[in-house]
Amino acid sequence: RRGRMDHVSGAPSWQQTMLRVKDPKVSVDYYQKMYGMTLLDKFDFPSMEFSLYFMASVPHGEKTPKPGTEEAHKYLWTFKGTTLELTYNYGTEKEEKQVYHPGNEKGDGFGHIAFACDDVYEACKELEKKGVSFKKKPDEGRMKGLAFAYDPDKYWVEIVKRPVPLEGKDGFGRFTLKQTMLRVKDPKASLDFYTKYFGMTCITTKTFKDFSLYFLACVKPGATECDPDKPVLELTHNHGTEKDPSFKHFTGNEQGRRGFGHIGFLVDDVYAKCKELETAGYKMKKAPDGGSMKGLAFGLDPDGYWVEIIKRGGYDEKATPYYLEKKSQ
Repeated sequence: RRGRMDHVSGAPSWQQTMLRVKDPKVSVDYYQKMYGMTLLDKFDFPSMEFSLYFMASVPHGEKTPKPGTEEAHKYLWTFKGTTLELTYNYGTEKEEKQVYHPGNEKGDGFGHIAFACDDVYEACKELEKKGVSFKKKPDEGRMKGLAFAYDPDKYWVEIVKRPVPLEGKDGFGRFTLKQTMLRVKDPKASLDFYTKYFGMTCITTKTFKDFSLYFLACVKPGATECDPDKPVLELTHNHGTEKDPSFKHFTGNEQGRRGFGHIGFLVDDVYAKCKELETAGYKMKKAPDGGSMKGLAFGLDPDGYWVEIIKRGGYDEKATPYYLEKKSQ
């Protein structure tokens, strides 16, 4: 078990996992109706021909602002949980074929997202009645009691059991967003990156014959387990990859393999965090002043996964996490 760094600059918190989707109406509807997620906010960028939809597992009874409003933007960019960001590139819904690559083929890094529930068997029966198709049902395969459903874009959605029953308590619904799984080449390098620079704690490690799993979360200093309403970043290491100099995972952003896009963190100061990463030898995909959207950045983790770095609370009274003019330093 690796402890969290006591002092991580910028108070980073894991705020998003991004997936590209073919038809946002279908995908938003799926995550709302099947897993009880709430659409927190929506952004349209007609000049760049894409829209973003941010969804989260919100406790029952918690009121959220209307998506697309200033209030919703402020709520989103100070949100203490983790969202599922669905990215829609205009026109893809008209394609007859599958548009995005869901991962899990040879060399793919992204594995799945997951939801936790009290009773996997009962929940999967209900999902199946609603028309959800499955990669693996809970009583199939060697690992009983967990399942993998398909979403509309064929991304794998794992269904896992909560450690203790929570449905109906403290606002918990049937499902809670619980995981994003990424495969990593060298777990030591990945753990250093996410614990030292993004404030995550490795709360559990599971080692098997051929692979190991590392579960990371943003928790309070000193905590040894994840809050039940917060997700974990599951890093999967297939033993031996760290010894192969030529080994590399596809990150989800390569031509022909685009699907999963990135994970993202809120920080107090994007510029300071990027400077810290570059000083430590990490590369940037997009520096804060690169491109048309200034003030937000994408770093690259040790496997080349894109990590978005976003200013908590944004830069103006509307909580916009970017601006179009270069910031004077």
